[in-house]
Amino acid sequence: MNENQSAPHTTAEKRVETSRALGLDLTPFTMQQSLDRIEEMIRSGKPGYFITANLHYAMISENDPELHIVNREADFILADGMPLVWASKRRKVKLPERVAGSDLIPKLCALAAEKGYRVFLLGAAEGVAVEAAAKLKEKHPAIQVVGTESPPFRPLSEAEEEALIDRIRQTKPDILVVSFGQPKGEKWIHKHLQKLGVPVCAQVGATIDFLAGRVRRSPKWMHGTGAEWIWRMALEPRRLTGRYLQNMAFLAKRVLKGDRD
Repeated sequence: MNENQSAPHTTAEKRVETSRALGLDLTPFTMQQSLDRIEEMIRSGKPGYFITANLHYAMISENDPELHIVNREADFILADGMPLVWASKRRKVKLPERVAGSDLIPKLCALAAEKGYRVFLLGAAEGVAVEAAAKLKEKHPAIQVVGTESPPFRPLSEAEEEALIDRIRQTKPDILVVSFGQPKGEKWIHKHLQKLGVPVCAQVGATIDFLAGRVRRSPKWMHGTGAEWIWRMALEPRRLTGRYLQNMAFLAKRVLKGDRD
């Protein structure tokens, strides 16, 4: 695919021309358009998922054939990172804004409370999803958080996996919010999508921790500057410094190549 080509992305009801940036086919949705499309997915009742992609996700997708399939079969991929938005400016289709999962999910939960959509929180450390559900209930008394699970970080046995999926199915959620880390979460959703039967699934990084108040978001002025990673690295330097150095090296390589695939 050349520099100015973009691919149509299959979504719940429409095909939308995408922007090819840093190796990903990104859907040019605003925050409101994202919420509108998620509602279309819920109304369709068909199992589906979307991806919130940041620079790290673009990097790990580059040489992972399994993620190529996961990305191709997603309903849409959002730019959860300013480098992706900036990279799209050289393309025919330009991304209108960054749509961060950490901003989208709270708005989606508010919409769920208003419309009666059922939400399931899956992942994060033990007890965090329960705390997040309680905080959501305080903020949105009408919200239906129909289940929370925090599986152990070790690989689950086949029996444990099937039991977890069955518990999720029994609650009949409209929205499954997953926090397993990249790319584990995206791959897990893709693998089990049909068994889960949930209309809207998404791997959302640290969003459940944010909802629970366990991790502080950066100041709002940072969100559109591309500098939010500095805040995150200051909070978790041992875990994130190496990752962000790799991300910057990947970005530099793509820029020097002219971001061509």
